[in-house]
Amino acid sequence: MLAMIRAAGIEPVVIEYLKTPPDAAVLARVAAAVGAAKLLRVRGTRAEALGLVGAEDGAILAAMAADPGLIERPVVIAPGGIVLARPAETVVAVLGGGVPVSG
Repeated sequence: MLAMIRAAGIEPVVIEYLKTPPDAAVLARVAAAVGAAKLLRVRGTRAEALGLVGAEDGAILAAMAADPGLIERPVVIAPGGIVLARPAETVVAVLGGGVPVSG
């Protein structure tokens, strides 16, 4: 995916979300665009044990704010919108110029 972004002539800013977790406002903005349930990483996490699968958006966002390992990735924020870049080809839709943020 990074190669795809760079091929579009954009050098992305990569945020290592475990080292620099997004704040509640960023999580809410991304969840509004892609859906909190889709933003929740289930595989390899405690999401099911915490009862987050099918939970209300507020509970999911609070859990992700407390434990960034619950955030699905990569997320790309670009001038053309916000996408959960799985599969990577979904990022093409938002590469309208500017600098996307991937994390």
